[in-house]
Amino acid sequence: MKKFFVAALFGVFISIQSFAQSAEIDSSKLPNTLPHHLDELTFDVPSDEQAWTKQSAGLHAAFGSTDELYFRREVPASNISGDIKITGWKGERLNAQVIIWSPDTLLQVRLKLNDLTNEKGNKIDSKNITVNLVRYVLANYPYGSKEAVCGASPYNNGYLMPDRFEAFERFDLPGKSSRPVWVSINVPSDAVAGIYKGTMDVISEKNKHSLNVSIKVQDKILPPPSAWSYRLDLWQNPWAVAWYNHVTPWSEQHKALLKEHLKMYADAGGKYITTYAVHSPWADNSFMIEGGMIEWIKQKNGNWKFDYKIFDEYVELCMKFGINKAITIYSPLPWAERFRYMSEETGNYVTEQWVPSSDAFKTNWNAFLTDLKKHLEKKGWMKITYIGINENAMEQTLAAIKFVKGHSPEWRITYAGDWHEELDTLLNDYSFLYGKEPTVEQQFQRSKRGASSTFYVCCNPPYPNNFLFSPPIEGRWLSWYAAAFGYDGFLRWAYDAWPEDPTRDARHGTWAAGDCFMVYPGGNSCIRYEKLREGIVDFEKIRILRQQVSKKDSWNKLNDHLKKFTTEKEFDSKKITADVEKGRAFIEELSEK
Repeated sequence: MKKFFVAALFGVFISIQSFAQSAEIDSSKLPNTLPHHLDELTFDVPSDEQAWTKQSAGLHAAFGSTDELYFRREVPASNISGDIKITGWKGERLNAQVIIWSPDTLLQVRLKLNDLTNEKGNKIDSKNITVNLVRYVLANYPYGSKEAVCGASPYNNGYLMPDRFEAFERFDLPGKSSRPVWVSINVPSDAVAGIYKGTMDVISEKNKHSLNVSIKVQDKILPPPSAWSYRLDLWQNPWAVAWYNHVTPWSEQHKALLKEHLKMYADAGGKYITTYAVHSPWADNSFMIEGGMIEWIKQKNGNWKFDYKIFDEYVELCMKFGINKAITIYSPLPWAERFRYMSEETGNYVTEQWVPSSDAFKTNWNAFLTDLKKHLEKKGWMKITYIGINENAMEQTLAAIKFVKGHSPEWRITYAGDWHEELDTLLNDYSFLYGKEPTVEQQFQRSKRGASSTFYVCCNPPYPNNFLFSPPIEGRWLSWYAAAFGYDGFLRWAYDAWPEDPTRDARHGTWAAGDCFMVYPGGNSCIRYEKLREGIVDFEKIRILRQQVSKKDSWNKLNDHLKKFTTEKEFDSKKITADVEKGRAFIEELSEK
C-alpha cells in the first residue's frame, strides 16, 4: 500500500499541536481546561437561528436515516419520520437513528425501550434493543468533502462529525441543538417470522414523545459472523491499544483490553489476523508504530534464533473469537528494506538494510522462513498463513515474491496495491486499490482458479470511503461493489491506528480524519463501522440466497442491478443510496417464500 510511504515524520510532529491552533478557533475564548466532550465547543457549522425560531418549544424526536449524518446545531430536515419500518432476517442486526432536538434546553433526556410484539403474541424482547448516544469527533474536512488526499492533510481546520458511540442512561440537551441516538435491534435467530410492532419513548424531565417501530422478520436465518464467507481484513495494531491505555504491551492488562477490541472485529466477520515478522514495517508515521511479534536474535555463533511468544499469544487470542481464516505476516519488504534484530553478543538492537536481491536478504530470510514454516506446521497454522508483500518498486516486489515461492511452494502470498497483470498468478490473495483494479473478467478468472481477491480504500480515493466525513451510505455501498465485482471481501488500513486523542479529535495531519481507524478505544463502535457491517450482511444475504432460491426473474433483476455498481461513473450520496435501497428491495423479494 502506497500510503505507508508518505510523510514518515509529519504525523508524529503534528500530534503535539493543540486544539487552539485551529484557524477556526479563537484561542483566547477557549476554557482553561478542555471539556470532557468536544461537542461542548463550537467547531461545527453556525446555528440556523431562523430555522430554530420556527420550532415549537420542548422536546422533538423522530427517526432519521442511518445513511446520512445529522449535525448538532442544525434543525433536522431530511428523511425525518415519526415511525420506522425495517425488514430483516432472523439473527440480523437492524439499525435505526433517532434524532432528538429542541429550541430550548432539555434535562434528563432518555429512551425507554419497549418489547416488540406480533399479532400472535410472539415478541422481540427489549433486551435485544440497544441504544448509544452518537458523539461528535473532530474531522479535518467538511461533510461530504471530495478533496481528501494522501500526504499532509489540513490540521488547522475543524469540523465536528457525529460518529463515536457512547453508552448512556440520560443526557442534557442544550437549547438550539440536536443529538443523534443510534438504535440497534438484534433479531434473535429463533424469532418467529412475522411483523413486530411497538413504540420507543423519548423522555425528558418535562416531555415525552413516542415513536412507532415496525419490524418485519423474514423466514430466513443469517448465520453468526464466524460463519460468514466475506473476507474482512482490517489491519490491526495491538500496540496502539496498549499505548492509548498506558499499559505494558502484552501484559495481562493489555490482553484483557484486546479481548473486547477483537470481539468487535469478530462481530463484523473479521477473517484476517494481522501479525508482524519485523519491527515497524511501515514508515513510522503512526502515533504508535507497529512492533515486531517475532524477535530475531543473532546468536554469538552467528546463527539465528527466533522467539514466537508474542506472535503465538496474539494469534491464539484472535482465534478464541473466531478470527481464524487467515494469518498475514508482514513483511519481507518493510519500509526502506530495514530489518531490526537483537545482537546476543552486545544486547543491542541492530538495524540493517536487506534488499530482496541481496545475498544478506536471501541468507537471513531463508533461515527465517525455514524456522517459521516448522513453527507454523507445529501449530497447525501453515495452511491459513500468508506472507504479506508491501507495494514497492516492481523489481523489488517480484524479487521478494519469487524468493518466498522459491523457498517453498506451500507459502501463500498476499499483496495490497494497484493491479499488475504480472503479479496475478503469483499471488494467492490480491487486494486492489479501488479504481486501480483488474477488469471484471480478469477478476472472474482469479476466482475460477481459486485465488481470493478483495479491494481496499485508504487515504485515497476521496470517495467512496470510510472517512469521518464520508456520507455513511458509502460504507454500506462498498460491499455491494464487492458483490458486483466478484470480490471475496474488503481490506482497510487500519482497524485501530489511533491518533493522539481519537475519542475527540480524529485529525491526523498525514491522512484524512478516520482513515487510520474504524473503531474507538474501549471496544466502542461508531456509525462508520456499523454501516460497513450492514454492507457485509447484504453481501452474505446475496451469497446465501444464491444457494437457496431459484427465482429466475428476481435473480435476473438483481444481477442486472449489480452491474450498475461497476459500470456507472456517477457517484453522489443520493445516487448510491438509491442503488443500495433498490438492491435491498430485490433481496427482500428473494427472501420471501
